[in-house]
This record gives sequence, structure tokens and C-alpha cells, in this order.
Amino acid sequence: MPAAPFLRTPSVREQRGDLVLAAVMFVGAVLSAALSTVAEIYGDTRAETWTALVYALAVTAPLAVRRRWPAPVAVAISLAYFLAISFQVPEIYVGNIAMFVSLYTVGAWMNDRRAAMIVRVAIIVGMFVWLIITMYREAIEEADKAEVAAGLLSPYLAFMLIQLLLNVLYFGGAYYFGERSWHAAQERAVLEQRTAELEREREVTAAQAVALDRVRIARELHDVVAHHVSVMGVQAGAARLVIDQDPEKSKSILTGIEGSARDAIHELRQLLETLRSPGGETTDASSTVTLDDIRSLTEASTEAGLPTDYAVIGDPVPVPSVVAVNLYRIAQESLTNARRHAGIGATAEVRVRYDDDGVEVDIVNTGRTVAALRPGLGQLGMRERAAASGGTLEVTPRPTGGLRVRARAPLPADSRATPTDILTETSTRS
Repeated sequence: MPAAPFLRTPSVREQRGDLVLAAVMFVGAVLSAALSTVAEIYGDTRAETWTALVYALAVTAPLAVRRRWPAPVAVAISLAYFLAISFQVPEIYVGNIAMFVSLYTVGAWMNDRRAAMIVRVAIIVGMFVWLIITMYREAIEEADKAEVAAGLLSPYLAFMLIQLLLNVLYFGGAYYFGERSWHAAQERAVLEQRTAELEREREVTAAQAVALDRVRIARELHDVVAHHVSVMGVQAGAARLVIDQDPEKSKSILTGIEGSARDAIHELRQLLETLRSPGGETTDASSTVTLDDIRSLTEASTEAGLPTDYAVIGDPVPVPSVVAVNLYRIAQESLTNARRHAGIGATAEVRVRYDDDGVEVDIVNTGRTVAALRPGLGQLGMRERAAASGGTLEVTPRPTGGLRVRARAPLPADSRATPTDILTETSTRS
């Protein structure tokens, strides 16, 4: 998509600033006219004093709208300045400043760049033509004086050359600084536009990544619930077969069904506390991993170039599927980050700890020293997985280099008697 053309529009604050500038310039023009009259500028040939007040208003009032209508303001001030000099109105200093500001404004604020160039060039050429004609006429008048012609460079000619040089610097400066202001504003606008686009893209990317991660967690929830429901179905079928022959066994099976239902509802409630956005379809494979599969992660990590040790501490107990999947994903993300950022020669250790209160997965890697953690989508996903399991996550830099990621999840008191165990027992008795 082509970029929109750059248009410079004055703000309300800038327009108020123009009003203040016009007022200050008017006061300065009145004071300059009064002092010039006292100093007898132009001598006896100067115009009446009241014309200086009219000129002060004519040359400063247009500045109040200089950013809104740059070209008309510049033309109006140039005409007023030309008439004031021609009729020798006793004020020359503030008029020069006002004319410089008007030419600068045309270059800095006029959106039609071709018209801006034409207006400035026309005014500058007109002023130089008028200056040359004036210099020529005065040179003719001064030629009758013998002292003017004396020497290689007469005083009058030197004075005219100074005037010419000053006018070149004056008009050239107004043109140059106006162009510089326009290009600086254009570059600033392009930079702001690109910054806004990058910010929008970053927000969209972050939102999409979080949404995809939540969809993946939702799919894993689907797998877990399907597991519980299928177990309950098998148990119900077994109970129906033995209910007449062995009522006690039927009660035991029904107790297992009740436990499966409680586990499914508990895990659903935990995950739905974290997942607030709607789910969706995903092409990810079904999540059938357990904590025992973390060993395969460490083996794959070693083969990928990051030597990784694996150990189990404590007596393993059955872990709810949601907790197992989430801890597995946290370990997977941590080892992936270690391979990417730890550097050459780094190693890692993975410890799975079981205790009376829960299960903990501790991933430690050596490598580059991390001065400060930078929040990212990976950490966000791991924290959401830990929260979905009702647990906590700690990510801390190690003083000797590398990171420690510790994820802990609580386990229910009756986790040693899972629906799978009940099903196995029921099948054996049958």
C-alpha cells in the first residue's frame, strides 16, 4: 500500500502561538516606528508618522494566520514592505523580520511544494530586481559627485555590494531554513507512522501468540477430559456386567467413576480460570504425554547439542493429566530456551521431585550470564500453564550463568488412587 502524502496542518496550540507572535511583532513595529521617527530615518523625505502605524499593522497582522495561509501572508507582507520602502515609511527593522518569517513559513508549512517554490522564487526575484533598479538609479545620481569615482572601489559601490550580499544571505537563509523545517517535519511524521505500525504489529503478534497458546492448552484440556470420560465409560460398563453377581465390586467401580468425575471437574475448573478467551480448532497432536516422557526430552536435548542430566527425586505418584501435560510443556520450553540462548558449552539438569504436597520440575542450565529477565511470550505461556495446574512458576537468573526454572503443582490427597488404578483393579477381579 503506497504511503499517504505528507500534509502539514497547524495545531490549535500553534495557531495561538501565531496570534501571540503577531501581537508581539506589532508592539515591536510601533516602538521601532517611534524611535525611527525620533532618529529622523530618511531625513526630510520620510513619510508622515501615521503611515508607520498603518504599515506596522499591515506587516504584522497577517502573521496571525501565517501557518494557515502561508502564500497569501507572504505576498501581503512583501507588498507592504515594498510600499513602505518606496514611500520611505519610518520603520524598516520589524518589517524585515516579518518578511523573513513569512518566507520561512511558506517553505516550512505550504503543502503544495511546487507552489511554495514558485511563491518564494517570485518574491525573491522581484525584490532583487527592485534592489538592482534602485541601486542603478542611486548610482546615476551619485555619479555626479567627484569623490564617488575616486579610486578602484568607491565608497558608494562598496556600500551597494554590502547591501547585495546582505540580501543574498537574508533571502537565502529564509529559503534554506524553510526547506529544512519541512523535511524535518516530514521525516518526523514518517518515523511516527512507522513506530505506530510497528507497535500495532507487535500487539497483534503478541495477541495471536497468546491466543494460539491458549488454544493449544484448550486442546490439551479436551484430551484430558476425553480420557476421564472414556475411563468412566469403561468403568460404567464393567459395573453393569457385575452388578448382579457381585454388588460389592459394583460399589467399588461406582466409587471409581465418582472419583473420575471429581478429577475431571476439578481440572476443568482450574484451567477455565486461566482460559478466558474462546477456543478454536488446532492442528496440534493430541496431548498424551506424562511426566515420564520428560526423560525423552532430556535425551533429545542432549542429541541436539545441550548435554542434559535427568533425575527423579522421591517416590513417583500418579499425576493428573492436566498437571503432567503442563509440567512437560514447561520443561520443553525451558530446554528449548536453553539451547537457543545459553551458548556453546552449556549444560542442563532436569529434576522431577515428588513430595507429600505436590510435584516439582526443576530445570537448571549453565551458560551466558543473564543480567535481567526480558518478559516474553515463552514465559507468559509457562506461567499460564503453571496457573492452569493450580501451581507456581519461578524463573531466576543464576549468579554463575544460566537460568533456573522451577514449576510446582499441588496434587490431590487421593492422587495415589487414580481412576486408571481402579480400572486396572476392576479388570483383574473380573
